[in-house]
Amino acid sequence: MRFERLRIQGLRCLSRVDVELGPGINVFEGPNGAGKTSMLEAAFLLSHARSFRSGAKEALLQRGAPELAVFAELKRDDGRSSRVGLGRAGSPRWDAKIDGEKVALGALVGECAVVCFEPGSHALIAGAAEERRRYLDWGVFHVEHAFLDNWRRYQRALKQRNALLRSATLSDELYQPWEAELSQAAQAIEALRQDYLQQLEPLLSASTGGLLPELGEVGLRYKRGWPDGVDLADALQDQRPRDRIRGHTTFGVHRADWSIAFTHAPLREHLSRGQEKLTALACLLAQAALFARDRGEWPVVCLDDLASELDQAHQQAVVTELEAAGAQVLLTGTDLPTPLKAVPHRLFHVEQGNVAPLL
Repeated sequence: MRFERLRIQGLRCLSRVDVELGPGINVFEGPNGAGKTSMLEAAFLLSHARSFRSGAKEALLQRGAPELAVFAELKRDDGRSSRVGLGRAGSPRWDAKIDGEKVALGALVGECAVVCFEPGSHALIAGAAEERRRYLDWGVFHVEHAFLDNWRRYQRALKQRNALLRSATLSDELYQPWEAELSQAAQAIEALRQDYLQQLEPLLSASTGGLLPELGEVGLRYKRGWPDGVDLADALQDQRPRDRIRGHTTFGVHRADWSIAFTHAPLREHLSRGQEKLTALACLLAQAALFARDRGEWPVVCLDDLASELDQAHQQAVVTELEAAGAQVLLTGTDLPTPLKAVPHRLFHVEQGNVAPLL
């Protein structure tokens, strides 16, 4: 999978950008604050319907711009092409399109796959559980077709139960149908998540073996979000009085988490900040490899400010792996990273929101 063309309007400092991308490595170089990261952000938006950068949605829209829009021409490895777009004007809601037709956001995310490693990626290892759930569910969504329907069922039931909790009703008859629905959908989601992690683990082992060999073997553990050995419906019933006080549901797959452990670093606290970054990178590369194994093509890989995040040896290892895989890479830096100087690439200069091809 690759972007042949990327058009951006009104995204942060990018007023109007239209670039043709190469099938391999594309490098966006320029001074800090020029808009390089926003190029990767545009690609990520098409795949996730959110930014990888923190802050409110409103910050994405360029000050004074009437609308925000990102469009791309996609080319598949099997020769298929499609046009995808995401935008909004005067509303916080996204409008998604595929080949000119309005579609649900889920359809757009299913059409376009992008993974990104950036300065905040260490939060996948050291941050809140929400980051790890997002990573896990994006991967499951792309390899398990049953996931989205079960996730929608779960979210609908969760919304209804939370509304009942805030209404302070005590009627068991009102709670029980929604708690049964939550339990059934949660069981399906949990099974899909655990199966995904089992498929991911050997690929992650290969990735960490190349980037962090000193840490030994790697293992993954899923934490489902309610007590072990208990059916979720029963746990929800027992937890109901406490949930009424809090006003929201505290057990379920929306509270799940997963963890990673190494033979020589069994706890997250044993990792240095640099090792956290490399572990997060290994997770993203493993997820991309699993996508490629299942779908027959690599997702687009974005690497933001690679030279400042990794030393040259690790930069070289990542570039070599992605070049060998034939993945399209979008990469940023204030200068061309040294390991790329001997590698075929397309170079763009970014300054004051303008993007110009150099090579």
